[in-house]
Amino acid sequence: MSSLLRIALQKSGRLSEDSYQLFKECGIRFDYGTGKLKSISSNFPAEFLFLRDDDIPGYVEDGVADLGIVGENVAVEMGRNVKTIHKLGFSKCRLSIAILRGTEWTGVQSLEGKNIATSYPNLLGNYLAGEGVKAHIHEISGSVEIAPSIGLAEAVCDIVSSGSTLLSNGLKEVETIFRSEAILITHTELDADKQALADKLLFRIKSVQAAKNNKYIVLNAPNHALERITSLLPGMKSPTVTPLATEGWSSVHSVLNENEFWENIEAIRAAGAEGILVIPIEKMIY
Repeated sequence: MSSLLRIALQKSGRLSEDSYQLFKECGIRFDYGTGKLKSISSNFPAEFLFLRDDDIPGYVEDGVADLGIVGENVAVEMGRNVKTIHKLGFSKCRLSIAILRGTEWTGVQSLEGKNIATSYPNLLGNYLAGEGVKAHIHEISGSVEIAPSIGLAEAVCDIVSSGSTLLSNGLKEVETIFRSEAILITHTELDADKQALADKLLFRIKSVQAAKNNKYIVLNAPNHALERITSLLPGMKSPTVTPLATEGWSSVHSVLNENEFWENIEAIRAAGAEGILVIPIEKMIY
């Protein structure tokens, strides 16, 4: 058992589903379902522990789990002695202040002396201190949005994804104080064997992420435009260019980053490229 890398995951919810999908894309199989407390992978030396999200940083700090996937907001709020080794890019959200619709808002100074309900007293307290605002923080768990309508607080500070929950409770978002996404955390003193396994896992994760952020492109180009077109398709090293059966034309294969895709693809077409195919990449190894 000691040779297994112990990984703590949230036992339910969107973060749990996204985490499971990540490991599936990394080729790591394990049983996952409601009611399970732990599971050992059938093809990677890892044991998965299914926990409440608030408990994950503590389990990793204590060494019960070697790694954990948790929301950055939870990790910072809990303040545990753990190390963030990678941002995972999913389960993104923001921690925001909201007030009743119709209430005047002139900036964060509007909160001076007010009551604010939140499940994140540390993050909120640090933010207010940085802004020089003194307010009364009421820590509650769950149903934070109802606090203003029942007279408990004039404002709330809570996690926002789409904002629909705030709207349904008569609130408007006025200030974002923290942006969060899923992160991979680790115990600060992994032994050499566990560290080697953690490095293997991180290699797989980065390969999957790189593939999602890039597209494989195949196109036909007139030879007189090759220099211009290939300059727009840097690829991992350089594009692959092969002659077509049609004289004066070549096939160009390359990789293009998702963020540059639409801007570059228009320029590539304008340069004379035809028959452009854009293909998703499953894995990308540098």
